Amino acid sequence: MSVIQQILNHRSIRKYKPDPIPEDLLHEILQAGIRTSSSGNMQTYSIIVTRDQHLREKLLKPHMGQKMVVDAPVFLTFCADFNRMRRWLKINDAADNFDNFFSFLIGSIDAILVSQTVALAAESHGLGLCFLGSTLANADAIGKILGLPKNVVPVAGFSLGYPDEQPDLRDRLPFSGLVHWETYSNYSDLEIQDIYSERDNKGWQRYMKSKWLREQDGVKGIENLAQLYTEVKYTRSSHQDYSRKLLTYLENQEFMINEGD
Repeated sequence: MSVIQQILNHRSIRKYKPDPIPEDLLHEILQAGIRTSSSGNMQTYSIIVTRDQHLREKLLKPHMGQKMVVDAPVFLTFCADFNRMRRWLKINDAADNFDNFFSFLIGSIDAILVSQTVALAAESHGLGLCFLGSTLANADAIGKILGLPKNVVPVAGFSLGYPDEQPDLRDRLPFSGLVHWETYSNYSDLEIQDIYSERDNKGWQRYMKSKWLREQDGVKGIENLAQLYTEVKYTRSSHQDYSRKLLTYLENQEFMINEGD
């Protein structure tokens, strides 16, 4: 299979066989990730490989009970990491310029780029994975479980193992709604409706079959997918809470040092 065909066939895998991933294969896909481009070639990321069942069971709660964390044989956590860089600077009597929010963004981009390379390498060997947004949402609790020092923050993570399912391909927004040529072309309301027409239909049908949805508060009165997103799945209060929690954690991890401190 070509790389392009592999990418086009990507599916998030939530059910896994119990088979362990061979050590040499795990090293190979992680080594592929390390070849990823990074800002200034600083490689301001770290990858935490969690295979221990007890540790993965601890990670289950901050990952919002998503069973892939314990059902897959491996969980990978990709962290923005300036701990290593800052210590190297100190050893060499160099200025420490990376105790700020912009540095966190640099490290996050590095880590996320690496995570995608590792994902592609893993899928090329028949492995399956599922990214979990709870990695950033509950970065503080995950960081505590994984023993992350100052200046290290988890930003992306996925379960990894041999697939025990072959789910249907999920819909994607159309090419014309995502790609802009030369400069950004803003949308009319009619164009927005057209871009989201398939998602409105297929996404709504999928959630209507979901046991998870039936168990959520606020479902009554929901009439469309957009309302479901904002009233049930991604509420204003939850995003505000996650934002405050993350900013506090960034400060604790020394990514938010005020000017003059």
